[in-house]
Amino acid sequence: MGGMVMKKFEYIAGFICILLVIFIGKTFLKTDILFFRLLVGLGLGYTLARAYTGFAGSVNRAYRTGSAKLMRTLMFMFFISALATTAFLFKSNPMSYNLWINPINMGLIIGGLLFGFGMSISVCCASGVLTDLSAGFPRAFITLVFFGLGVFLGFPVQRTAAWVRNSWFITPTGVRLNEGVFLPDLFMWDGFGGYLGSLILLALFCAIVIFLSYYYEKKRIENKTYIGHMMEMEQEKIEKFDIENFKLFSVKTYNHIFTKPWTLKQGAVVITIIFILLMGITRAGWGASTPYGIWMGKVLMLFGVPADTLANFSQMPVDVFELPFFQHQVSVQNFGIIIGAIIYLLTAGIFIDTFTSELSISKKDVLLFALGGITMGLGTRFANGCNVGALYTPIANFSLSGWIFLIFMVVGGVISNKIFFKRSTDSGISNQQQDQVTV
Repeated sequence: MGGMVMKKFEYIAGFICILLVIFIGKTFLKTDILFFRLLVGLGLGYTLARAYTGFAGSVNRAYRTGSAKLMRTLMFMFFISALATTAFLFKSNPMSYNLWINPINMGLIIGGLLFGFGMSISVCCASGVLTDLSAGFPRAFITLVFFGLGVFLGFPVQRTAAWVRNSWFITPTGVRLNEGVFLPDLFMWDGFGGYLGSLILLALFCAIVIFLSYYYEKKRIENKTYIGHMMEMEQEKIEKFDIENFKLFSVKTYNHIFTKPWTLKQGAVVITIIFILLMGITRAGWGASTPYGIWMGKVLMLFGVPADTLANFSQMPVDVFELPFFQHQVSVQNFGIIIGAIIYLLTAGIFIDTFTSELSISKKDVLLFALGGITMGLGTRFANGCNVGALYTPIANFSLSGWIFLIFMVVGGVISNKIFFKRSTDSGISNQQQDQVTV
């Protein structure tokens, strides 16, 4: 009985939270675009939490359980996002958008390795660390602090180092955007401005990854090391909606609408829709990691470090450190991701259980999560982005750099898992291990 009362309290708190965030955001945020960013963050946080998805799991789940389903889902999301982006770019000037055509260089390679390495240790990425503040607070908080430190320390390298800024390969549009390879430039002869050829190439890349994922799973099954992921199994349970006995105000209906986890593909579709709205309204993609370095700078300002000193060290404009938190668009969006994840956990009635599930950590864990955070932070500066800024958005924007980042991110994640995680050889994987590969 007490558990049911607590769940009802969480349900009510969740809907109150929705109303409060929307009202306060609309009332006090200075511009409509800031309010839009808040809504985008809410949507992303809610979706990542409800679909139990994240980029870190693409490596961790595969290595630790044998399931590469999340990796296949990401390929699906990458392709439909690029397909939808074509609607904006076809017959338009790419220069009118802030496309993320990142350089291809040693920074991309080292950054991908570092990011994958840290991502697998901390079991989260730049967006996952925000959703995990409500699902694994000590792990996520420690990771976030050192993530911010890594980004801050990496700012001067990103802004000045030739091995991070200059690209080995450049196409005409890439030169004008950010020194990189814009795939449509390679297919200008296809009669569709290069986008048809680019989409075919992206489909080929996705097909290769999907084929390899199935091959990998097959080998794990043959070696009797395939465990499968419990949440993926739960997500795929087919629950036929009983329309004949439908009651709007019933526990069953509520659970179906607000509690039941979304499948990975449902999450991918929702994220793609939000991404396209973001592209259409802001004319830019999804980024998350740069504000963490700015937040670290603001913390240093609380201890008396002048903004000019921070700007001189980081080679960043002094304005980024002086601008209030809730006037910085991506900071507001990131805040929304945190709240969006909390809203799902509350409306699903699982916030308290989820929040308390990882409160106890060892000293060794503290050191590992700190290592994961700082390597991810540095990796984002060398690669000019995180899993959304160097992987998802560039791929959706037809940048070859995203695929190269993917390769080295996976390599870094595998190395990290081999060092820090002993793979189970039977189906007796612990609940804690299962929990740690959710994202």
